[in-house]
Amino acid sequence: MENLLPKAKQGNFHLLKLAKKEQLTKNTFSMEFEVPENLKSNFQFEAGQYVTLKYPSKGEIYYNDFSMTSAPYEEKIALGIKINTEESSTKDLYNDFQIGDFVEVSEPKGRFTLVSKPHEFRTIIGFAGGIGITPLISHFKNILHNEPRTRLFLFYGNKTRDGVPFKNELDELISQHKDRLDIHYFYSREKVGNAFLEGRLDEKKVVLIINQLMMIDETDEESTLWDSVDEVLIFGKGEMIKSLANACYNNGIPRKNIHFELFEEYNEDIYPQEKEFPLIEDIEVDFKLFGNEYKTTLKNNRIRLLQELLIQGFPVPYSCKSGICGSCECVLEEGEVELLENEYLTENEEASGRILACMSVVLSKKIKVNFDLV
Repeated sequence: MENLLPKAKQGNFHLLKLAKKEQLTKNTFSMEFEVPENLKSNFQFEAGQYVTLKYPSKGEIYYNDFSMTSAPYEEKIALGIKINTEESSTKDLYNDFQIGDFVEVSEPKGRFTLVSKPHEFRTIIGFAGGIGITPLISHFKNILHNEPRTRLFLFYGNKTRDGVPFKNELDELISQHKDRLDIHYFYSREKVGNAFLEGRLDEKKVVLIINQLMMIDETDEESTLWDSVDEVLIFGKGEMIKSLANACYNNGIPRKNIHFELFEEYNEDIYPQEKEFPLIEDIEVDFKLFGNEYKTTLKNNRIRLLQELLIQGFPVPYSCKSGICGSCECVLEEGEVELLENEYLTENEEASGRILACMSVVLSKKIKVNFDLV
């Protein structure tokens, strides 16, 4: 997503040398950066994290978040990037920076991580669409490197066979780990001679996957492969995530074991809202943002806090609007809110008063929040 947010919410940046650049498909490319010895501690990261690139495009300075495809043990920063349109700033990023140039790169951030369990037998499955494969590659490489007892299944959707980002890298992983990694490619706009592999990844495909690919578990005759799934990772666009997350949940996977990350702004709930809230009108809101104090009034609480502030024209930072990225994190200093879906904050952070504005339903006549987190 194109992002021109103020620097105050973007973290610490360092100049890194572009070591490799490669076009992957017609509209995707990869970039790899060298991390000098004096910055290695700044760029330590966990699989599933991302960095922000700061770069010029058409007279503006852009801040764009990109997930890393590199695994921590590789000690480099490698990214997968999509050019959405001819006017996209990422097209200028690809054209304007050459190997040897320096780019401003933020220190790694994000919480789309998994606890490593090298001594356990685990089954982890991943769903990805298009460039959404990037953090999943990092996760899978890391798991294959550190967890000798974990088996992995990947279901990867693209439009056509010649539009699959990182196909060569994924095939190389298969050749190295045939006993623990199984990958299935799906194509929404190309006939490949197998109806099962044609069409979008959605709830119907999940049912077919369960019944056709994940039935027999050779390690446990009394259960299926699906029964043994410990974690589900889903990366891609909002509609795909919503469909797949609900399909997995409806087929027995607990929500706490279904992890997802959006690659675009998405304004709908991933899971159905199960709770009704009392109507509260004329809500007074005081908030601090980038050192400024603001006051406003919300007509009612039918629209969540972030969305209402954006409608009123306030420059509140956001990215996904779905409780995943943490861009709209703030501290509730006065009043009451109900936090709906939350894939970002820890229990301790919630207990300390931190909330996500995009997931907050206001439940009091007045609230006070602070976006300027320490």
